[in-house]
Amino acid sequence: MTTTDTRTADRVKEVALPRATGADFVTAALQSAKRTILQFFRTPQLLMLGTVQGALFLFMFRYIFGGAIHPGGGLDYVDFLVPGFLVTGILWLGMPAASGVAEDATTGVHDRLRSLPIPRSSVMFGRSIADTALMLWGLFVAGVLAFIVGFRLHTDALDAVLAIALLVIAAYSFAWIFITIGLISNSAQAANGMATLLVIPFAFISAAYVPADSLPGWLQPVANNQPFTILSNALRSLTLGGTDAVGLGHTTTYWVALSLVWCAGIFLVFSTIAVSRFSRRR
Repeated sequence: MTTTDTRTADRVKEVALPRATGADFVTAALQSAKRTILQFFRTPQLLMLGTVQGALFLFMFRYIFGGAIHPGGGLDYVDFLVPGFLVTGILWLGMPAASGVAEDATTGVHDRLRSLPIPRSSVMFGRSIADTALMLWGLFVAGVLAFIVGFRLHTDALDAVLAIALLVIAAYSFAWIFITIGLISNSAQAANGMATLLVIPFAFISAAYVPADSLPGWLQPVANNQPFTILSNALRSLTLGGTDAVGLGHTTTYWVALSLVWCAGIFLVFSTIAVSRFSRRR
């Protein structure tokens, strides 16, 4: 065989052989999620911090402030508190995600991930899955503690399952806000500060811990129309036996549907920003 024939044969083999490709979207996303979760397990203080923080806030509101707050309608404060507490727990438990993403961005981890032959969007979707799982762990612990301090369900099994599903959807949607904060921050400390500025107003200027009508008149429109009041109303209605039982207008379906609209809007806006920011950042 001549040299020309040999080269032709080699070229045919190169064309015939499949080129090496990277992981597909699902595989890459799951690996990204696994990496983030392993990071937390290697720093158990981060897991303990969320657990202890949730317990501390729950006991504080239940036993220190609870005696001075009367939600009305014959409703015990602990029953009023817990649904709102679980909803705002998404904020408190989501804060570490912002600093974690910022740290990955500033230490070169993201540059390495962008160089791999994988869909760039999969990295952030994997991160959102992991952060949601970690938030749900903290919410599970808070839920167990809630029953210990006196909370009781006043609904059927189906509504209880719907309440859990709504919490999962809300946690996943709001995880994208913290991911976006981490991507636009210049350091982990800046991301933590920005996340804190988000958490405090949304958590406290709402009907999560106190009835909205107990707030100053000029604050009530803000509190009544922000997502954590709407989510709190939906969760209370699902867990306490309907809107009449908790003194709300409209129906349970209304509050759940409005909550889902908020979650969908937050997911679409912030996932788009986060994926775009990660893909083009240098």
